[in-house]
Formats: sequence, C-alpha cells, structure tokens
Amino acid sequence: MSQEFSANNKRIAKNTLLLYFRMLFLMLISLYTSRVILDALGVEDYGIYNVVGGFVSMFALISAALTSASSRFLNFELGKGDPVRQNVVFSTAVTIQWGLAVIVAILSEVIGVWYVNSVMVLPEGRLTAANWCFQFSVFHFCMNLITVPYNASIIAHERMKAFAYVGLFQGLVQLGISFLVYWEPFDRLVYYALLLMLLQFFIQCMYQVYCRRNFSECHYRFVVDKPLLRHMFGYSLWHLIGNGAAVLKDHGVNVVLNAFFGPAVNAARGIAGQVDRAVGQFVGNFMMAMNPQITQSYARGEYDYMHRLVNTGARFSFYLLLLLSLPIIVNADFILHLWLKRVPDYAVEFTQLTLVAMMITSLSRPLITAQNATGNVRNYQLVVGGVELLNLPLSYVCLYMGLLPTSVIVVSIIVSLLSLGARLYMLPFTLEGFSRMGFFRHVILICFEVGIISVFVPAILYQFVPESFGSFVLNVLVCLIYSSLVIFFVGCNTTERHFILSKAEMLKRKL
Repeated sequence: MSQEFSANNKRIAKNTLLLYFRMLFLMLISLYTSRVILDALGVEDYGIYNVVGGFVSMFALISAALTSASSRFLNFELGKGDPVRQNVVFSTAVTIQWGLAVIVAILSEVIGVWYVNSVMVLPEGRLTAANWCFQFSVFHFCMNLITVPYNASIIAHERMKAFAYVGLFQGLVQLGISFLVYWEPFDRLVYYALLLMLLQFFIQCMYQVYCRRNFSECHYRFVVDKPLLRHMFGYSLWHLIGNGAAVLKDHGVNVVLNAFFGPAVNAARGIAGQVDRAVGQFVGNFMMAMNPQITQSYARGEYDYMHRLVNTGARFSFYLLLLLSLPIIVNADFILHLWLKRVPDYAVEFTQLTLVAMMITSLSRPLITAQNATGNVRNYQLVVGGVELLNLPLSYVCLYMGLLPTSVIVVSIIVSLLSLGARLYMLPFTLEGFSRMGFFRHVILICFEVGIISVFVPAILYQFVPESFGSFVLNVLVCLIYSSLVIFFVGCNTTERHFILSKAEMLKRKL
C-alpha cells in the first residue's frame, strides 16, 4: 500500500509541475494582456466588459453544480474501475449539459437583455456595444457548458499534459488578440468580445477531439439511466446553493458596484480580478492534480490516506498562495503602476484585499473536494451555502451606508472565515474518521502562524526603505526567501522537511 501511495504522490507532483508550467506562461500572458487591453479599450469599456461578462457568468452557478457532478461521478467510477459505467456517466453528463445550454441561452436572452438595456449603468453611446458584447459572452458560455464532461474526463484521468499544451496555444493566441484590438475594423469592445468567443470555440473543439481519441468512455451515446440521472441532478441541485452563493459573491457584487459607482470602479475590480485569477491558478492547478486522488481514494475506502491528502492539500495550498501573494500585497502600489499605464482608483486596495480573501478560501478547497467525494451534500450545502449567501446583502448594506467600494472585499473576507468554520463543522458528519480538531491544529493554526511571521519582516522593510525599482526587487527577494524559510521551519513537519531536503539533494546531483 505504501508503494501505491508513493506512486500516487509522485503522479500528483508530476501533474502539478506540468500545470505550473502552463500556469506561469498563462499568468505572464494574462497580466501583460490586461495591460494592453486596458490601454486599448479604456477604463470605461474595460469596466463594461467586466460587468457584462460577469452577468453572463452568474448563470455559471448552474454550470458549476453540474461540473462538480460530472467530475465527482467520473472520478468515482474510475476509482472503481468499471469502463461501462464510466461511459454511462459521461453520456448522461453530456445530455444534461446540452439541455442546460439551451435553458441558459433562453434565460440569458430574457433576463440578461433586460438587465443590459434597462438596469446597467453605461456611458452615453455604449448601449449597442454592450449588447453585442453580451451576445458573444452568452455564446461563449454555452460552449463551455457543452464541453464540461470532456474537461472533467481529462482531469479524472490525470492527463495534465493536454491542459499544458492547449494552455500554451491559448496564451499565445490571447497575446495576439490583445494587439489585434488596436487595429479593429469596427468597435474595439465588440471586436475583442468576438475574438475571445472564437478562440474559446476552437479551444473547446481541441479538448473534445483529444478526449474522443484517448478515452474510451468519451464517445457519446444517448442513454437514459433514470437512477443515475436522479442522483446526478439531486447532487447538482444541492450544489446550486453553494455555487450560487460563490457566483453572487463575485459577479453579483460586481453588479452592485456598478449600480453605486459605475464602470470605473468595475474596471478597478476587474484589474484585481485579473491578479486574483493569475495567482489563484497556483492553488487551482495544485488542487486539479490532487482532486482525482481524493475522490478515488474515497471510492476505494482508503480513508486514512484521504484524510492526509485533505490536510496536506489545505496547508500547501495556503503556502503556495502565500509565496506568490505576499510580494504582491506588500508592493501592490508599485507593481500596478509598473504594470499598467493607467491605474484605476481603488485598484491597489481591491488587489490587496482580494489576495487575502483568496488565501483564506484556499484552506477550504480540499474540504470541498472531500465533501463532494462522499456524495452527501444536502445538509452541507444548506449550512455552508446559507452562510455564503450573506455576502451579497451585506455588501449592499455597506455600500448603501456610504462605505468605500473596498468594503465589499472586507465583507468577503469575513464570510470566507465563517464558511471555513461551517465546512469544518459539517464534514465529519459524512466523512468517516475526519477530525475537526486535527484540521484546526495541524492546518489552520499552523497556517495562521506562518502567515503572521512571514509578513513581519517584509512589512518593516517596505516601511523604512524608500520606494524605487531596486527596493522593489529587494523586497520581493526578501518576501520569497524569508517566507520560504518560515514555511520550511514552521509550516512543515519533520517528514516533510526530510522529503524536501532529499529532493533538493537529488536535484543538486543532477545539476
């Protein structure tokens, strides 16, 4: 069994490394592209795209629920090793996604068009452009829905090379699009939305072709397995609560900000969102590599190994985010002015607070995967989803009272802490042997200690060293080296330190 665990850990490490190469490339492209696009579109058009795309993504609460269902059921059947059932699950998921795409398209044309034309705050003369941008975003979103089972199959089979190679291609094309916008044949905002839609269509076609050629279960056939259909729909419907709360926390708050402050503040939050997505890919890729092992170990009844994966995954998710987020939080003002030609008001504060919120949320991700693996999500979603639904009304109250736009991120941080407590409370009811106190002692307290100690020296250095490019480089190096040492000596146990030292020694011998 120990050899199998070792092989699983090596596979997780290999897949994580592949996804990190993909992520680093896409992050650099994304950050540079944001700079170019903000300059090409201007603050107001950039804010319009952020709000319109965000409104369409509010329908993602349905998509995300069924994505979780597809991933969970495919991983579960892979853990059991039944290829016939794998094909039934895949085909059922495709049927559901097609039906969902039609429903979302209809709802978007009814609700979304009304919102864009009647509610959204727009500069004069930009209504037509906003409508075209909305239509392209809806088509883009529906394509993503249809290909969800294919992407879930790639993740379940842990074929991360496919994501790495396609990601490289996607990044290069996005870079080209950012420059093409300067030479648009018509409206820049409309042209940008059109090019992104066409790129996404081609990317999703690539994923579908890859799955059909490499995975036997990814050949669609129309089947009606009523028990499975009921089970997947029941699982998905309960996920609507949690996923709906998550979408409202992001895109719903964006709509509220637009109502109170207009598209300029949306542009500032859009910049923070770019940084959030770029940095968040670190944890996303790490968990993408780890999630199949968590679900499949549950399906095989290997609960002790699953508990270790959950605790280790939560700690190292936090550490990875800390290493990248700390230099950005401390030097956010300098970085944004170096990165962007025009820095929207509140962009610095939005970026700093968003990264803090994301570090807190990272502790919850393995707990979410573990809960999904059990398939018993009704009570969990009622409790956790109910807590997260507080985010939007509390944000509205804060803005209504005249507080700063950044107050919505402070609310998000508080709600994230409450949600983490709710998840930790609910999980032992469905996951045999999971210890709340063990997670609190070995994950939350250690991560809190590491975070507090890590920020101490860089914050002092930033306060007393005059701002310049040289001091910025020095501060980034201090953040990385100092926080790495804190993680190694405070955040890792003896076994993990020995493992890191042995890998470092092996790398030194190879070099």
